[in-house]
Amino acid sequence: MSDLLRAPAELKYAEELDWLESVDDNPKPFSWRLSPKMIRLFVLGAERSDGLDREIAQKWFGDRSIVERAIVTLASDRGLLLIGDPGTGKSWLAELLAAAISRNSTQVVQGTAGTTEDHIKYSWNVSMVIAKGQSRQSMIPSPIMNAMESGTIGRFEELTRSTSDVQDALISILSEKYISVPELDSDNIVFAKPGFSVIATANSRDRGVNDLSSALKRRFNFVRIPVVTNKKSEAEIVRFRTEELLRRHQIELDVPPTLLDVLLRSFADLRAASDSAGSDDEKLESALSTAEQIGVLEDAILHSNFFGDRQLTARTLGSSLVGSLSRRAPEDLAIMNKYLHGVVEPRGKDEGGEWPEFLAGGRDTIATLS
Repeated sequence: MSDLLRAPAELKYAEELDWLESVDDNPKPFSWRLSPKMIRLFVLGAERSDGLDREIAQKWFGDRSIVERAIVTLASDRGLLLIGDPGTGKSWLAELLAAAISRNSTQVVQGTAGTTEDHIKYSWNVSMVIAKGQSRQSMIPSPIMNAMESGTIGRFEELTRSTSDVQDALISILSEKYISVPELDSDNIVFAKPGFSVIATANSRDRGVNDLSSALKRRFNFVRIPVVTNKKSEAEIVRFRTEELLRRHQIELDVPPTLLDVLLRSFADLRAASDSAGSDDEKLESALSTAEQIGVLEDAILHSNFFGDRQLTARTLGSSLVGSLSRRAPEDLAIMNKYLHGVVEPRGKDEGGEWPEFLAGGRDTIATLS
C-alpha cells in the first residue's frame, strides 16, 4: 500500500477486517463478510465490554445510533441515503460500511451535472462493437451494475447533483433490482444478487439543485449526519485525521494541545458568528465543517514542515486559518478581519498564550491578500 496515494478502507484496514471475519460467529445477512455487530465494532471501535482479544480503533466519530440505523437499512431492501452538511463524514462512513460489508468500497458513481444514465447502467466498448457487434463481452458495466452482479454495495456520491433522468434510472434499479439491456437479443437482463444495495450521499446545502422525487425518496432510508458540535468529539476527529496525515507524509511534527485548542475555539467562534449573521454576505463562504478544520491544520503542518523550522506555531496556524477560509475577496477577508480585531485581539490581551501570535499570523495574511 506504500505506493498508493490513498488506499481504500478495505486495503488500509485489511488485517483488521481479516481478524474480525475470523472471529465473527454472529449471523450475517446475505453474502456479507461481517455481521452487523462486527461492522459496528469496525466503524466505531471496540470497547472493553465487547470482549475482543485485540484493540479495534475508532474510525468514524459520531452517534452509535446513526451507524446502527445505517447497517440495519443495508440489511433491508431499501437503499441508504446519508445526508448532511459538507464535511460531516458522510463519504467516509459510506466507504467504511462498504468495506466492512463487501470488502470493496470502490464501486462508486460520482454525481455531477454531467453524470448520465450510462454511468449507473452500462456503456459500450466501441471498438469491440465495431469488430464483433454488441454482446455482453463488449458491454462496459457501471460500478452499480458490478455491485448488482456481485451482490455487494454500490455507492453514489452527491446524488442531488445529478439530473432527474439519472435519478429516475436509479429508481428502477432500487425497486426492480435488475437492469434491462434492450440492445441484446439474449442474456439481456442483469439481475441483482442478494446483498446488493446502494449507499448514496447528499449535501443538505445542495437542496434545490436537483431535488429528489418522492418516488426516489421512498426507495431510500434517510440517515442524517449532524455537524459535530461537541468539542471533545471534534478534537478526536481532528487528531485522528492529523495523525493519518503525518504518517502518510512521513512527517515527524507535534501538534501542541494548546494550538489544537486555539483551532477548535476559532471555529466555534466563527460558527457562532455565522449563525447570528443577518445575510449571506456576512457569512463566510466556508461551511466551517470539521473537514475544513482539518484542512486548515493540514495546511499549517505542511507549511511548517517545508518552509518553517519543522515546528508548528500559532503564527503559522493563524495564517493558514485566514488563507484557507477567505475564498471571496473582499467579503471573506472583511469577515476574518472583523473576527481577528473583535474576538482574537481582546482574547490575546486577556488570556495571552498562543493568541497574540495567532493574531499576528492572521493579520499578515490579510495584508497579503488584500
